[in-house]
Parts: sequence; C-alpha cells; structure tokens
Amino acid sequence: MNKPFLQRARTEAETALIERFDQGDRRLVGATDLRVQAMRRFAETGLPNRRVEAWHYTDLRGAMRTAALVRAPEAATLPMARECLKKPQAQSDACRFVIFNGVYSEELSTAGPLPEGVSVLSLAAALAAGDAEILDALKAETPGEGDAIVALNTALMQDGVVIRVAPGARVARPLAILNLMSGGFAQAAFLRSVLIVGAGAAVMLDEVTAVCAPDATQANEALTVIVGDGARVDYAAQVAEQDPRSVALHSLFVVMGANATFNGFCLTPCAGLVRRQIFARMNGEHSTISLGGLSLLRGKEHADTTLVIDHAVPNCVSREFFRHILEDESTGVFQGKVVVRQHAQKTDGGMKSQAIVLGEDASMNNKPELEIFADDVVCGHGATVGQLDANQIFYLRARGLSRGEAESLLLEAFANEALDMIADESVRARFALQSDAWLSGRHSAGESGR
Repeated sequence: MNKPFLQRARTEAETALIERFDQGDRRLVGATDLRVQAMRRFAETGLPNRRVEAWHYTDLRGAMRTAALVRAPEAATLPMARECLKKPQAQSDACRFVIFNGVYSEELSTAGPLPEGVSVLSLAAALAAGDAEILDALKAETPGEGDAIVALNTALMQDGVVIRVAPGARVARPLAILNLMSGGFAQAAFLRSVLIVGAGAAVMLDEVTAVCAPDATQANEALTVIVGDGARVDYAAQVAEQDPRSVALHSLFVVMGANATFNGFCLTPCAGLVRRQIFARMNGEHSTISLGGLSLLRGKEHADTTLVIDHAVPNCVSREFFRHILEDESTGVFQGKVVVRQHAQKTDGGMKSQAIVLGEDASMNNKPELEIFADDVVCGHGATVGQLDANQIFYLRARGLSRGEAESLLLEAFANEALDMIADESVRARFALQSDAWLSGRHSAGESGR
C-alpha cells in the first residue's frame, strides 16, 4: 500500500503493526491518504509509554508486547456471538447494529425498518464509495490527532457503523452499537464508527464492547459524533465483558454545534486494561456537554479515563463527574483537561473525580487540569481519594448489619450518585443492576473468605 517507514528500534508489537499496514491488508479499503498520514504519525512515535505525558499512568508499550492478528469472522464463531447477544447489554427495544470480529454484520444486527430519519451503512462501504462527509468527519478528531492510538486506529480501521440522523428527527427508539469479539483465539480489531446528528434532531446511542469467550483480545475502537445545531445526543457506553489479558482502547470524538447538548456516561466493570479517551470541541455557542463515568475495579485491572474539552467559542457549559471503586491491586486513572481559548468568554466548566480505595494495594491517579486563556469564566475542578468511613461502618454494624453488608451499602450509595447523572431511565436501571452485581460479588467473596 505504501513504502515502509524508517524508525528507531521498535518493539515486536510496533513492528508487526507497521508491517501489517505496509503489506497492504485488502480489507483496508478507501481513505488511502488519510491512512498513510496516520501511519506515518504512529511510526514516528510508536506505542505510548510513561514518557508520553498523556499516557504517564498507562504504559501501553509495556502492556502490548506482541500484536494480536486481525482475523476475519468465521462461521463457527457465530453461535458464540448469538449467545452473547442474549445478555442484557443494551436496551431490549434498541435498534441494534453489530460489529463482529471487526466486520459489520447485517445478519446479527436488528432486522426490520429503521426508525424514521435514520440511515445506516458500514464504514467499509462508505470509505469504498469515497463518501466526502464521512471523510471530513474522520478528520474532525482534533485535539486528539496527535495521539498515537488514534493514528493507529485511523490507519488500520477495518469497519464500523455510519449512522446519520436527519435534521429535525426525534428518534424515540434507542440505537445501539455492539462491538463483539469471539473465537477462542487471540485477535485484534480496529473499529471506527460515525454518528452524524442533523440540526434539531435528538437520539439515544448505546455502545457496548464485549468479548464473548475467554480471549486475549486487543481492541482499538473509535467513535466520532457530530452534533448539529440545536441537536441532542444521549450516549451510554460500557465494557461489558473482557478477558483479564485483554487490552481495550476506545477514543470518543465529539464536535458540538450551536445550542447543542451531549450527555455521555460510561460504566467500566472491567478486566484487563481499559483506556477510554474523550476529545470534545465546542464549535457553537450556548452548547452543553456533560460527561460521567463509574469504574469498578478489582484484581489487577487497570482503567484509564483521559479527556480533553476544548471550549473554542463563548457561552458554553461543560461538566465532568467520574467515580472509581478500587480493591485488591487494581489501578484507576483519571486525567481531565479543560481548555478555554482566549475568545471563549462566559465559559462555565466544572470537573470532579472521586475514588474509594479498598485496601492498601489498590491505587488511584488523578490529574485534573484547567488551561484558561479568557478572563470572564467560571471554571473549577476537584479530585478526592479516600477509604470507607469507619464511623459510618460502625453505625451500620451497630444496627445489625455485617461488615460486608455495611460496606456494600455505602459503596452502592457512592456508585448511585454517579449513575444518577444518566438521563435515560432504562440505561440507568441497567447500569445499576450491573453495579449491584459487582458489589454483590465482592460481598459474596468477602463472606466466603471469613
């Protein structure tokens, strides 16, 4: 497809990723110039390690010693995917679009007519047709364009879903993108999806990543959301199931028009290593973006949330609220940066990260930042890390609860404050059930160990 890039000594994984591109995978259709530029950026930097400021707490280069192969879906693995789809990973009434082992599957997706005002096609089809609007959307990733993982995704993107919502459409039925991987072998997937919401439209989007069988998977996924003037997008995401050896990388790009609203929330009851990074840009005045998340970590799990909110115009509001519960030897990371440009007066920004650490071996890394170049703004940030209050536990135990029950009750209240941010009741209820299941598992393990 192109000439090999010359670079310093590389790891085995970096070499394999670059060779995969140089050898020209026939599935990498369309957007050739965009892919070449992206691979050049990746080849210059390689996989990020702790020396890269934005990756200081997540050493991906050390975690990815080898690069898993990209495999085409096999008929023998379809039953696993169908079983996976039976689990409540998205709203039961959602219009479902399934990407299985890196390829959009009409067979596994919801049959029947789409909601009025909604059109869907695969990313591979859009790129093969040279769809100018989609190519422009893929370029609208700043300020994340310098990120090596974003560059790698752009260079090697196999497939995904392109969803367009017509101007003025009020889509009552939720839409869901399910990224499924299965097969019983180590594999990689590079997925890219695009949601373009026209002016004055409204839509709810669910995005779920799940590994349907114990596989050491490597997923590099990205979603670009273009929110038109006066439009509203409610977005929920989760890493539903994953093998402890897996690596899940997800990049979300949000571009906001004027008078637009974006509400996003992510639940991460993860295994393995998960990095979610969000790059949002406010391009139109009087818009609001709200981002939240809850991470539930145990064992040696590692979850990293890194975000950059770019206030490029005046009179916009941004809110970020993330919570972590960590036990055993797990590691949580929150890095949040709000940038207010010189002409972005009347900006209102607030960011908060809170974590409860259970035991002495778990760790939480917080790094909230504000870069403010305007003088008429209201912005603030805060980060706290603590343990359960011994007095509250004593109070509950004095009223007949066991220690495990008392801890679970306090942790449930802590988690529910984050879940209260979710506007959609069905999503909030589903995430609450999953949070309760995680806490119940912890309680059961604690009781059996006594």
